Amino acid sequence: MATTYYKTPVIMTSRLSSVSCLKYFGKKKSFNEVNTSCKFSSKIENICSFNQPPLTETLPNLPNVIYSEHKLHDVKTNITQLPCGIRVASEVAYGEFCTVGVAVNSGCRYEAKYPSGVNHFLEKLAFNTTSNFPGNNEIFDEIEKYNGLCDAQCSRDVVLYAASANRKYVDNIIKVLADVALRPRITEDEVMAARKAILFEHDTLLIRPEQDQLLENLVHMAAFQQNTLGLSKLCPTENVSKINRQVLLTYLKNHYVPERIVVGGVGVDHQELVDSVQKYFVDEKPIWNNEKLDTISIDNSIPQYTGGIIKEDCDIPPFPGPSGLAVLSHVMIGLESIPLVGTNDFVPSCVLNLMMGGGGSFSAGGPGKGMYTRLYRNVLNRYGWLYSATAYNHAYTDSGLFCIHASAEPQYVRDMVKVIVFEIANMASNIQREELARAKKQLQSLLLMNLEARPIVFEDMVRQILSCGYRKRPEELLQEIENVTEDDIVRIVKKILDTPLTVVARGNISKLPLIEEMQELINTKPKGKIFSRF
Repeated sequence: MATTYYKTPVIMTSRLSSVSCLKYFGKKKSFNEVNTSCKFSSKIENICSFNQPPLTETLPNLPNVIYSEHKLHDVKTNITQLPCGIRVASEVAYGEFCTVGVAVNSGCRYEAKYPSGVNHFLEKLAFNTTSNFPGNNEIFDEIEKYNGLCDAQCSRDVVLYAASANRKYVDNIIKVLADVALRPRITEDEVMAARKAILFEHDTLLIRPEQDQLLENLVHMAAFQQNTLGLSKLCPTENVSKINRQVLLTYLKNHYVPERIVVGGVGVDHQELVDSVQKYFVDEKPIWNNEKLDTISIDNSIPQYTGGIIKEDCDIPPFPGPSGLAVLSHVMIGLESIPLVGTNDFVPSCVLNLMMGGGGSFSAGGPGKGMYTRLYRNVLNRYGWLYSATAYNHAYTDSGLFCIHASAEPQYVRDMVKVIVFEIANMASNIQREELARAKKQLQSLLLMNLEARPIVFEDMVRQILSCGYRKRPEELLQEIENVTEDDIVRIVKKILDTPLTVVARGNISKLPLIEEMQELINTKPKGKIFSRF
């Protein structure tokens, strides 16, 4: 709803003295300057002395306000499939800059026939030398000429190469991105540098007190043991020396094929984007066409959720400096969740995630930071020895993983597990209308606020096209969120609780209960006191 603003002079006092004028206009002004200022103030007072209606009423004799109209054809997603199979998608966005990029249906879940860690290497090797840009840092210099920034990220199921730059240079940026994706040289020096970067990243993760990245990788490995989504996103150290140029180009040849590629742009002309893609992605051939490489079929297996436990009894580094924070033990407990496609339960699972919420015990802020979610009200506000408790919902095309990450000092690990398992078992119990409405509003606001950023619109667009073939409009998602009921939450919680537990623990975990004890507590769905169990 639009708001109309009225420009009226605001004077809070009926008379301005010379002293007030001096304070307002500065003490070093001359008498004549102050006198002039006082005369000006008197004129304003005369204007304000006219009879005006109270602020609760509209000013009379104002012209009618003309509001902008919502035009659906301005916000639709344009999709063109080239004869070779590459899909090109674009959306309108206003401003001087645009975001364009390449999304490939790839990622660590497809590495079953390769040494684990190929995509970790590809992420480190992105934006190095290519066929058309053979010099060191030549690609970065080229992008900077167009006021651009670039990024590459490899997730479990999608690889993204993207750049934001001045919209006048779309053709130049597409040329760079096509070279990055299809024509990387991958020299021996670049492979050696990637190996050093990966080993350094491993060392860094082990000396950091924050455990989120390690636990997120481990919980997938425990939930989908030895298959698809359970393949490690981080290259194992024993594989660092096994991955070479031949392995990387073989993977690229078999996975970076036209039918698995979407090129997207936000804030660009669609036909211009299509023409550029034809020129640089189709007419110019990939670098692996000139190499003798094996043809290996793509592993399109459906994820097999197994559940299970991974324990790493280790010393977690303390927070640096005189923070006074204790050395913590970390536990993540998960269950199989709802996939992105093929079901109507994905949106309710996102509402459930927001309803559980959580965060750190030292978080500050209001409802927008989750202070009214269940993990705050039932866990962090009740048990002062808990440092954090946060819910996560990882969703993929054909499966998902719902989990809660909690941390506490080692002596409280057993009690922490009891509390978290109890909350998981009772997720569908006593759902208040107010907490459900708050979770839905929070999810809607998060969706809209994230989509204000052009790069996020790009990622959302290309990911949806890869998984579904089209992009669902935000208005549709907002309505689906609004339609979620208590019965929907109860139904998906029942689905989630019917799957085996996944547990990951790191740190001093000598007091960690057996996974069988946790599973029994989930199955009995206890009510009342928590600590009467185990």
